[in-house]
Amino acid sequence: MSEIAFPAPDRKILARRDEIIAGLRRVLPEGGVIEKLDERRAFETDALTAYRQVPLAVVLPRSTEEVSAVMAYLHAQGVPVTPRGAGTSLSGGAIPQEDSVVVCVAKMSRVLEVDFANRVARVEAGVTNLAISAAVAHEGFFYAPDPSSQLACSIGGNIGMNSGGAHCLKYGVTTNNLLGVRLVLVDGTIVDLGGAALDAPGYDLLALVCGAEGQLGIVTEATVRILRSAEGARPVLFGFPSSEAAGAAVAAIIGDGIIPVAMEFMDAPAIRICEDFAHAGYPLDVEAMLIIEVEGSEAEMEAELGKIIAIAERHGVTVIKESKSAMETALIWKGRKSAFGATGRVADYICMDGTVPTGQLPHVLRRTSEIVASHGLRVANVFHAGDGNMHPLILYNVNDPQEQRKAEEAGADILKLCVEAGGCLTGEHGVGIEKRDLMGCQFSKADLDQQMRVRQAFDPAWLLNPAKVFPLDARS
Repeated sequence: MSEIAFPAPDRKILARRDEIIAGLRRVLPEGGVIEKLDERRAFETDALTAYRQVPLAVVLPRSTEEVSAVMAYLHAQGVPVTPRGAGTSLSGGAIPQEDSVVVCVAKMSRVLEVDFANRVARVEAGVTNLAISAAVAHEGFFYAPDPSSQLACSIGGNIGMNSGGAHCLKYGVTTNNLLGVRLVLVDGTIVDLGGAALDAPGYDLLALVCGAEGQLGIVTEATVRILRSAEGARPVLFGFPSSEAAGAAVAAIIGDGIIPVAMEFMDAPAIRICEDFAHAGYPLDVEAMLIIEVEGSEAEMEAELGKIIAIAERHGVTVIKESKSAMETALIWKGRKSAFGATGRVADYICMDGTVPTGQLPHVLRRTSEIVASHGLRVANVFHAGDGNMHPLILYNVNDPQEQRKAEEAGADILKLCVEAGGCLTGEHGVGIEKRDLMGCQFSKADLDQQMRVRQAFDPAWLLNPAKVFPLDARS
């Protein structure tokens, strides 16, 4: 994979910067516009930190109406827009262009309404993922999607990338828990899609918006499903002599129709990295580990665990360790959810996001190790095993351009492998700029043309999050 390219900025827009900023100040209250270079640098990248561009300006609206006013003004001026939530995107989805204005919804962070009777909550787009569960926990409810960055990532970004998480094996990803959005279109028009009801009339435009990576409009509010917390939950650690054995056990568990609430995978490098950070009691004498969590009553958990243990034993499991307390459970999940941050203490890394059928896990895990080794690099695998959403962390030195090139080439080869195995380029991180130039591996020209026609129906001038998702030469 060659170095990711950005389109050349529109010099006419750059020359009008002072005029554009003055116009933004007219539509936003004091403190709503960031224009100083040092302050704009805070928005030059997201979690794909190898790439960065300082934007033309940044705006921090506090309401749907302010977003609408900003969008109407920028649309009239022909200025590109980069939507942004918390900036945790791992695919470069929130990296701006030099001639774009970042519209950051981080200050729109209120829980607007909770309806426990109908099990829904209405929140602003800047609310963090974990804050939704915190707002309803006192009544025994929670919001199911739980990305590892849930402490920081915002619901607007979750919708943009259709984020998942460890517990989405049973409860589904964002699209399965999203009922409605308030959306500001590129020209400032405000529309409501879906709502608190289980179904809505007309075309299912909500399904288009979820996972559209901010290219169809800016989500300012979301109505989400909240669920009753289970009676009990218990994670269990399963250690295996090889990654292939652990992958085969996953395929067998799913193949038998068993759906735990979560099933996470770590290989030996990831186990050691996370154990050094969290001291969670992970086994260090195994080559791979599964964290499998079951929930329900004691009888339900025992019955399901019995079936899972029997399958694990058929696949050579060497360690079985059940959580015995709330503290142990918290540590087990702290280790898993801290995996990316813990790896960052050891080395720079690129995190891939390919998805494969669970039956292909043993083959893909073996080939992933071979691919990374062939580029002279190391890999730590940690991912959502139950739905085959792989997250190989390719370790490299970001200050070495040659190593960065090798890491990107290895990542591209892994994603191509996922597609060849019957999977896809992304499970939850999105395409952004990271996988943009690989879209031709997944889709034909006719496929891409049709997707772009849908996108263009919402944004004819391609002002919303341009240069993302689709290859730069696909529009020609």
